[in-house]
This record gives sequence, structure tokens and C-alpha cells, in this order.
Amino acid sequence: MLKIYNTLTRKKETFTPRVAGKVGMYVCGMTVYDYCHIGHARVMVVFDIVARYFRYSSYDLTYVRNVTDIDDKIIQRANENNEDFTALTTRFIEAMHEDERALAVLPVDIEPKATESIADIIAMIEKLIANQLAYVGTNGDIFYAINKFKTYGKLSGKKLDELHAGERVNVDKAKNNPLDFVLWKMAKTGEPAWESPWGLGRPGWHIECSAMSTCCLGNHFDIHGGGMDLQFPHHENEIAQSEGATNEKFVNYWMHNGFVRVDDEKMSKSLGNFFTVREVLKKYRPEVIRFFILSSHYRSPLNYSDAQLDEAQTALTRIYTALRGVEMVNISIDVSYKARFDAAMDDDFNTPIALSVLFDIAKALNKAKADIHKSQPLVATLRYLGSVLGILQDNSDTFLKGIEADNDLTTEKIEQLIQDRIDAKKNKDWTIADKIRDELKEQGIILEDAPGNKTTWRRK
Repeated sequence: MLKIYNTLTRKKETFTPRVAGKVGMYVCGMTVYDYCHIGHARVMVVFDIVARYFRYSSYDLTYVRNVTDIDDKIIQRANENNEDFTALTTRFIEAMHEDERALAVLPVDIEPKATESIADIIAMIEKLIANQLAYVGTNGDIFYAINKFKTYGKLSGKKLDELHAGERVNVDKAKNNPLDFVLWKMAKTGEPAWESPWGLGRPGWHIECSAMSTCCLGNHFDIHGGGMDLQFPHHENEIAQSEGATNEKFVNYWMHNGFVRVDDEKMSKSLGNFFTVREVLKKYRPEVIRFFILSSHYRSPLNYSDAQLDEAQTALTRIYTALRGVEMVNISIDVSYKARFDAAMDDDFNTPIALSVLFDIAKALNKAKADIHKSQPLVATLRYLGSVLGILQDNSDTFLKGIEADNDLTTEKIEQLIQDRIDAKKNKDWTIADKIRDELKEQGIILEDAPGNKTTWRRK
């Protein structure tokens, strides 16, 4: 039985879909004004794993992840670049998809965009006004009256009186209450705007997700996910908007992945420790980054550092080394390992424990390589369970030999040096053999000798 930690109830709960065999999942996506950073990569990979596991478990999943393609940051960046905002967002949506493909993140089923959902957003705001939960401010903007929604704060645990105690002195005089948030912003000169019953304007950020999620999945659906930083106020406001407009429960299970830290510090541009996915991909292969993300439970903080990435590369190399020379022929799998893997994933998608099962299979495979009847089910199991996590799908030799370095040490030259070393060993010229081995090691090439005078190699 799959159990999911529900942020709303603050406990693990047995997952029961609203409709037997079907799952509707919405995840807050990216605001596309720049390249995705490693925090975005974690959201992408975490919920890709969740989606893959639901499908592996034979659920009919509809996975929705939105794109925020209009907001203050987008308008500001487009103005700085002296370009139309749609040209900016189109460029960064494609860059986001490129990053996803690199990290083996499968495409979502539905990818709604805020600018294509304006009619739905306006319709929801009209419902909120009709339900006396929203009003027109003195500046023409439409605001949500949070004190009219009696259960405001139930997701984050925040109470209105505590929020009032933390208010700043300088407040927006256009609002009835300083804590009210904007649903529709009236147009400013030179900014993108759409027609509405209240005049030209554009949507606030929070209302976009309420409209897009309910239009794609219905008023009430199974899972809503996103980064922990979105729990308040974004997801809290989504609940208030959606339930206030529909008078129905919005979401059954709320999932939030933990923060990404860099060398145990909060990631920020001001600290100079802000890394885009593309920057990290210049140093590490995509599968290593994905493996690194999986090595921590999704709700735990993830500490990014070169040391952690190096450990992930070493660990992944160990599994690929076990697969070397025993590529899959038999499609049967070992059900005992599958049962352990499933138990780990059923416990709130515990990928670190699931990975430990893969390491146990690799260890058994190393011992069983000489016996094809024992090794083949292990290879099949390792590949199959790895596919659920989006890893171990490369050819083992291809992974271990890696990408050719930008120097004269080509694959052909490495193979020739290995043959020279074999010849030297046949002639009992151990000095030359050792020299070749050491010189290759200095250049990051590790030689592994096997019985029968065979030598394989991998990049360090």
C-alpha cells in the first residue's frame, strides 16, 4: 500500500485515489524568464519519479505541470532585453524542455500556460466576487479577502492574528486588509494586458494555478505538488481561491519537496552560489545529477556540492561496473528484489532505500557473473527497477568510458596503449606495463584487469 506524507495533515497517509485506478496530479511549474537552476531540477526529477512510480504501479495518471509565462519578473526581463515578453518566454520554455530531456524527465501530460488560461482565470475571479470572497480595490485591482475564508492557514499552520502581528507599517492602501492578495492587476502603460469585466489587466500569480489545475483536473483532484517554498503563501492562497470559488475540497494530498542548499548554505545569486542546470551539466553527466537528487529523500534538504556530485558519480559507476559484460538477454526478474524496491517506494517514495536495493542487486551480480542462469535475472531486475527511477538505461561500456576528453587521448589511442601494455606483460616487461598504467591513470583512465589477459577501462 502506497503511503504519502500529506503536508495538509502533517502525517503519512495511505493513498486512496478519488477514482479507482486513476490519479490526477498537478505540480507548480517554472516562471520562465531565465534558465532553470538546480532547485528547479529537483522539482522536475522528484515529481517525474512520482509519475513514473504511479505508472509502474498500473495507475492511469494525468500529470499536469503549468508554465507561468506572465508576471512581474518576466515583464522586467523582457524590458531589460528590449524584446517582446512572448519571445522571452518561448525561448526559456524550450530551454526548460532541453534541461528536462537531459535529466531524463519525461514530458508531462498537460502543460497549461497562464497566458492561454485568461478566460478561465477571469471566470474564477467572477465566482469569488459572487461568493463575496473578492472585491475591487481603490486602485482598480481585484483582491481576495482572506478573512472571509474561515480555514485560511490550514496548509501552512499559520494563523491570521499571527500574520497581522508581523505586518509592515507601510501597507497597500488599496486593500481592505493588508494581508489580502491580488487576483487581477489593472494594466500599466507598456505592460501586456487582457480584456476583463474590470478593464484591461493581467492575472495575479496565485490565481493562475487555481484556474489551470481545476480546468485540467476538475475542482477536486488527488495530488498537488511543488517546492517547500511554495507552501505559503502560494499554495495556501490556491486553497482559498479554489475552495472559495467551487465550494468543494480542492486537493486530497499535498506534496512538497525540500530545499536545495549549496555547500550547506541557502542558494542565492547574492552569495555567488547560484547554479543553473546548464552550468552543472558542463561538469557532470545528466545521469549523475539525477542519481544525486535521488540519493536524498524528496522531503529532506538536498545539499549540493562538488563532493556530493563526485560521490554520486562513484556510486553510479559501481552499478554500471557490475553490469559490464553481462548485458540483458533474459527478461525475467527477481521478484524478491522487486518486493523490497516496491516496499521502499511505497513508503512515501523513499528513493534512498530503493537505491540501496539496486546496490544489493549489483553486489549479487558481481558474484554471479560467471553463471549466466544466476546473472541474467539480476541484470534484468537491475535494468527494470532502474528504469522506474529513470537511471541505468545506458550501455554500461558507453557510460564507463564516458565522453572523450578535449585532448589527444582519444578512445583509439587508449585502446592502443592498453594493447601495448598487454604486449609488454607478455614479454614480462613489467616496467613498461606499469608505466602505461600509471600514465593513463594520471589522465583519468582506470584500467581493470580480468582473467585471460583481458583489460577493460573506464574514465575516473
